[in-house]
Amino acid sequence: MKLFHCFNSRSLRPLWCLEEMGLHYDLEVMPFPPRFEREGYLDINPLGTVPTFTDGSLIMTESTGICQYLVEQYGPTTLAVHKDEADYGDYLNWLYRSDATFTFPLALILRYTRLEPEERKSSQVVEDYTIWFHSRIRGLEAALQHREFLVGNRFTIADIAVGYALHFGKRLGLSERYKPNTARYLEALMSRPAFQKTQEIK
Repeated sequence: MKLFHCFNSRSLRPLWCLEEMGLHYDLEVMPFPPRFEREGYLDINPLGTVPTFTDGSLIMTESTGICQYLVEQYGPTTLAVHKDEADYGDYLNWLYRSDATFTFPLALILRYTRLEPEERKSSQVVEDYTIWFHSRIRGLEAALQHREFLVGNRFTIADIAVGYALHFGKRLGLSERYKPNTARYLEALMSRPAFQKTQEIK
């Protein structure tokens, strides 16, 4: 197995999962954005995005999908929630929500604050999608009211997927508006040894 990774990009999700599971893997750390810096990367992943994950002839590029693949292919592991568990539907919902609903607005905020040339930066886009992001995580605050983790009464890849989005928001300066349950949850996730290992790999 090999993971192509950029520090604190979406590839943090599968890197965190690999570390939590204690799996053996090869890692290539690249500068961001990789499509411009790493010769031959477009031959591996024509999108030029991160992550790219390979396992034999398999190539995957979706961070949460890679996590789901790892727990199902290399389990059993408590990081997975199974079909016969009561929280299985919620587990899938959080996995998909983590990128489609939570990370999407953050990517736009990142782009229009840090990545675009000065003349293309847009305070209106940043303001609009900051409001979008905070409105979308209201349900997370409620879900964590009486829970340490999102589903299954244990840490799972749903927490990895959602935790990455919250960490991304924190790096963009949005965590000052996190509600108490959300802030407490993120701090607990960031204290995990496997997460801390991802922060050492640059």
